[in-house]
Amino acid sequence: MRNQTFVTEFILLGLSSSLEVRLLLLGLFSAVYTITLMGNATILILIWLDPRRHTPMYFFLSHLACVDICYTSSTVPQMLVNLRSPSKHISLVSCAIQMYIFLVLATTECFLLAVMAYDRYAAICHPLHYALLLNKRVSMNLATAAWASGFSLPVAHLVLTWQLPFCGSNIIDHFFCEMPAVLKLACADTQGVEKVTLVGCIFTLLTPLTFIVMTYIRILASVLKIRSSQGQHKAFSTCASHMTVVLLFYGSAIFMYMRPKSSYSPGQDKTISLFYSIIIPMFNPMVYSLKNKDVKGALIKVLRRYRTS
Repeated sequence: MRNQTFVTEFILLGLSSSLEVRLLLLGLFSAVYTITLMGNATILILIWLDPRRHTPMYFFLSHLACVDICYTSSTVPQMLVNLRSPSKHISLVSCAIQMYIFLVLATTECFLLAVMAYDRYAAICHPLHYALLLNKRVSMNLATAAWASGFSLPVAHLVLTWQLPFCGSNIIDHFFCEMPAVLKLACADTQGVEKVTLVGCIFTLLTPLTFIVMTYIRILASVLKIRSSQGQHKAFSTCASHMTVVLLFYGSAIFMYMRPKSSYSPGQDKTISLFYSIIIPMFNPMVYSLKNKDVKGALIKVLRRYRTS
């Protein structure tokens, strides 16, 4: 236990030790981060400026944009600093805070995507009662529940992880303090923490995903009852953006947190983490703008107003 006192900070190995590669990645991810911030901020501004977008669907989309901005900001600034500077030290407290914020935002996005699936279900399967099923109060309560789940569910994982003694090596083979990478440094049996983490992942990932799948089964059944192919296409098009985001986010998150421990590898873990923590938040506003005619129309109108003024 005396060795535990020596570990007062961690060292993040990052993505590469080569200066040339680090500078290349610095430019690349600086551009990706800028695009992510601008894309999600644009979604927020469009929804705020256009009164016709003050509907439940766009209300939840604005929350998703906020989550994505915070989600990528919880890891990318630290990564950019480490790519630029040879010093990659991070204190235990900062590491714990970064891990908690990351888990909060990831959990919130899981439940927010489930809420957005319910929105599509209400709009397609019960269009006449849509305003009642998702009135302003219900929408606010659903969004609040998603955020509350995000802040509360990771607490147990965080407490159990940081109760472990850390001694010996303090080098994290990752670009941020992700839980599996940190657990590898614990000089104690981590099976109990890993079992709790697995149960938490099953609840956090599979419960909302199961709800989303069941919701889309109901949506599919309702759409198939529509006689006109044009009507079916219109109904499916309103779900295309959400389905794309769900597949990208849940696919990478499940592969990261629910695969066997024996299949973990630092290089593969970092690649997957880059995908769901940096790339997906950049793609989300693109997916919603490219597949949603209303968002594209609102963007064109705002640009025309800007050019005219």
